[in-house]
Amino acid sequence: MTSSEFTESEVAMIEQEFASLLDAYAHTSHRQHVERIEQAFRFAYKAHYGVRRLSGEPYIMHPLAVAKIVVSEIGLGSTSISSALLHDVVEDTDYTVEDIENLFGAKIAQIVDGLTKISGGVFGEKASEQAENFRKLLLTMSDDIRVVLIKIADRLHNMRTLGAQPKEKQYKIAGETQYIYAPLAHRLGLGSIKSELENLAFKFERPNEYAELAEKIKADSMTRMDSFEKFAAPIREKLQMLGYDFDLTARIKSPYSIWVKMNTKHVPFEEVYDLLAVRIVFTPNQQFSEKDQCWMIYSAITEIYRPHPGRIRDWISTPKANGYEALHVTVMGKGGEWVEIQIRTRRMHELAEQGLAAHWKYKTGVMEDTELDKWIKDIKEVLASDSPDAMAFLDTFKLNLFAKEVFVFTPSGDIQTLPQGATVLDLAYQLHSELGEHCIGAKVNHSLQSSDYVLHAGDQVEVLTAQQQEPRQEWLEYAVTAKAKQALNTYFRKQERLKEMLGERRLTDAMEALLIPEKQYDAAIEKLLQHYHLTKRQELFRQIGADAIKLEGLKDILMPKSSFFARINPFGRPSKTDTPTVVAPEKDEVVMDTKKDKQPHSLVLTDENLKDVILEPCCNPIPGDDVIGFKDTNGKMHIHYLNCPNAERLKSSYGKAIWSVTWDTHRMSQYKEKLQIEGIDQLGLLVELLRVISDHFHINLHDLHVTTNNGIFNAYVELYVYDKQELEELITTLKKMHNVQSVKRIFTEKTTQDKTK
Repeated sequence: MTSSEFTESEVAMIEQEFASLLDAYAHTSHRQHVERIEQAFRFAYKAHYGVRRLSGEPYIMHPLAVAKIVVSEIGLGSTSISSALLHDVVEDTDYTVEDIENLFGAKIAQIVDGLTKISGGVFGEKASEQAENFRKLLLTMSDDIRVVLIKIADRLHNMRTLGAQPKEKQYKIAGETQYIYAPLAHRLGLGSIKSELENLAFKFERPNEYAELAEKIKADSMTRMDSFEKFAAPIREKLQMLGYDFDLTARIKSPYSIWVKMNTKHVPFEEVYDLLAVRIVFTPNQQFSEKDQCWMIYSAITEIYRPHPGRIRDWISTPKANGYEALHVTVMGKGGEWVEIQIRTRRMHELAEQGLAAHWKYKTGVMEDTELDKWIKDIKEVLASDSPDAMAFLDTFKLNLFAKEVFVFTPSGDIQTLPQGATVLDLAYQLHSELGEHCIGAKVNHSLQSSDYVLHAGDQVEVLTAQQQEPRQEWLEYAVTAKAKQALNTYFRKQERLKEMLGERRLTDAMEALLIPEKQYDAAIEKLLQHYHLTKRQELFRQIGADAIKLEGLKDILMPKSSFFARINPFGRPSKTDTPTVVAPEKDEVVMDTKKDKQPHSLVLTDENLKDVILEPCCNPIPGDDVIGFKDTNGKMHIHYLNCPNAERLKSSYGKAIWSVTWDTHRMSQYKEKLQIEGIDQLGLLVELLRVISDHFHINLHDLHVTTNNGIFNAYVELYVYDKQELEELITTLKKMHNVQSVKRIFTEKTTQDKTK
């Protein structure tokens, strides 16, 4: 941020933006507290006066934009708007939380304090800053959910203006957004915000692919909208005839959602047929329930178009865990294309767009026990338990943010919602931690199943327990939910502490029996650590408590008869004159001076410096791939493929260590890559494949594995290539071969073969 006086035009722009905020607030159903908002704006304006963002615009435009998102896109009221306007004051100026409380009251001060703690604070020594931030973010839910909602609005505006940031910071913020904030927005029911966050993250992480898809969508959208009008006309006519007050709209999917489908389905853009989403939002008639009227509209539509029997999604009878309600049906249009239609009431639509804020708005005076309420309750329980490793916590919790749900029934008929892939053990812990700890299995649909049985939608489950059963370490391998994993880790940590206490007591008793003076206990323990090659006394106590280390030979270790030195200094106290050993770095190790490591973090990979970096085997990057660098604490540079899962985690968790990386190599080394080739089996196909690879491209083969089944040919080919361009040219040529259906690059362990050898 920079500082300078504002021009007259900038002052006018700021006042115009504030007027726009007040106008948006005036069009809500909230009680109007304009004076409070005005006071918060004037205070923030003064606090940030003269300060500018990297883009050059006045900094106050950021809090104004966040406040506008809070009211217009999330639907919150004056307390949240005022807090959004003030959210950076404590962090970036000399004002304190106490100042905010004195001027605006305890509630706004509490929200601003929560937002400040998320941005700054002291982090654990080994925990990543972003993971600890996320943990703090969730902790604020127990105080006021509005802190989380405002933080998401803050992140959305930061993503909308991310272009002003340097490339390496774009990677870090986009990666963190994709990893944490988009899933969190999804779980809180903020459907539109979740989609925009994903799309913006995709735009900055993969700009070329984003631009290419955006251009294709633009060229294709006119044709598709014409098709929509023809498709919608008979539906619109039918619903008008039935007297419904409704909106019938269509929207083109975002580049990100299309890119995901292309990669998961392994199809080109031209074969993504459901680019168009059709939505009916209607005002319900008071004579019938919302659910009945949704099905009435479904019935009217299926009189016109034939429904797909396997593609009906009833999220009205059983809403999603994030509160989403709607009826989805897929029908076949006149041209033979499948079209999904979402049917919602206006209340359901507001819930889908504004999530948790709208969810509370429609609550009655009685607290509802919805899936969203249960989820927030689970968050509080998970956070209340001891979790020393913020990254472990984040990885566990992340599993449940984006997971699809399955619904199962208890013997009494209660519905329990679990993430897809959840087991009997997860259900047991969800019902009660005692059930989880003593779970031995369950009766699923009246059949006996083990605790690792994966549950399916509609299962009726009766959890079985035994008092003598205790949790085992292998349970962590098939526990899926954050609640189950956290409960198991807490239990195991408690058991470890009990072993430590028992081991320490046993060792103390044994040393007393040997008449070792208490003042020499520390020296004795140091000698035992050396003997057993351990570094921490807690581990020594644990192994003694678990009977892994026996104390029968304690006297021989501490007072060996053959050593004269042991008799005069039996516990090996270190001498004050001892000099610590300094280990020099290996010659081939790249050590970077962090003091000289200034922005921007960028690196060009050349033939000369390739030997000084680590091309990570988890994603096997080769010259030409979109990659990023991660510099570890030893100064070593690790290169990852941009969308490698490990890179996603590094971008979101160690942003300050991320480097922007480009290639400038000249085919001096070859890299082992693996392709999967599928096609229709025919005589000579394998020979033709090998001819193209070896004779046409002069590429060396490393390994070949071929299987055929019912006329389908499947080959895995390992070969050496110079770079991405050569690999893509080969893939393109192979795809054109007769009877070859697909050719895919498979990420495998990396080996290199130097050309000069």
